[in-house]
Amino acid sequence: MITIIKPGMQMSIQDQGRTGSRHLGIGHSGCIDPYAQIITNRLVGNDDNNPVIEITLGLAEIQFDNDYYIALHGTDMKATVNGNAVEPGWSFYIKKGDVLKLNAARHGFRSYLAIGGDWHLPDLILNSYSTDISAGFGGLTGQALQAGDSFEVTPKYNTKVGLGAMLPPKSTQIRIHAGPHAALLPKDTIVNFINHSWHVSPNSNRMGTRLLSDECDIRHTVSLPSMAVAPGCIQLPPNGEPIVLLNDAQTTGGYPLLGTVIEADLRHFAQLKPGDFLHFKFVTLKEAHAAQEKLTAHLNQLAIALNYINK
Repeated sequence: MITIIKPGMQMSIQDQGRTGSRHLGIGHSGCIDPYAQIITNRLVGNDDNNPVIEITLGLAEIQFDNDYYIALHGTDMKATVNGNAVEPGWSFYIKKGDVLKLNAARHGFRSYLAIGGDWHLPDLILNSYSTDISAGFGGLTGQALQAGDSFEVTPKYNTKVGLGAMLPPKSTQIRIHAGPHAALLPKDTIVNFINHSWHVSPNSNRMGTRLLSDECDIRHTVSLPSMAVAPGCIQLPPNGEPIVLLNDAQTTGGYPLLGTVIEADLRHFAQLKPGDFLHFKFVTLKEAHAAQEKLTAHLNQLAIALNYINK
């Protein structure tokens, strides 16, 4: 049994999310940083798409009623078990009755906890265990985990303990493709968006990262019919404060689109917290493919290393 003692700001069960259902109005959900999810799962011997617990900001506690291999990745929350540090990026042996304590996030916003074994959760919804908080389904109860929530995990020890792996480097320079509405917006809107830095609004969440600027005014009066949108789309509301849509975003919207974040860079938004600065850069499709291939190579190298170690 895994028991949530303190959930912190927001804690939820996520996997790689739901695909193929946006035409039904159902969002993607899933881990905002899927690479952290995959790497932590591999460190404890789970399948890549096994659920993990996504922890936001920290200040959380989780109790274990069995012996498990666990791994944390993402930002450093100065986690401890019985006073012993649990470093992000390493698998750790936790014993029955132990409590994992996470302090405040230091240089990021989210951490991902993998627990080695078979997770016993309510039935899959559209082939995913991910929690869609706005829609109210998935995960344990369809909502963020609360104090006192618990679920079973049958432990498995499919790998060696004490293994480590790095995440791909994070960045605050976000690469994007051009949007379709440049000609509809006031002159120089796109140029101003690219040439100025932006900071993350406190009103951001898993639906989208809202951006603010003290020096760039890109307000407009353009109104469009609703169209399909997806994670990565950068919407521009009339107030001139862009929104980068994330995993729990709606499936349609009527705001003009400034651009689309390339798939390889969406993971960076898992660690961008209120007040953090970022800026954007246009790239070609070829550059976007190269960035994705680099991430795939990172995972392939890890698979080769773990296969060698576990022989």
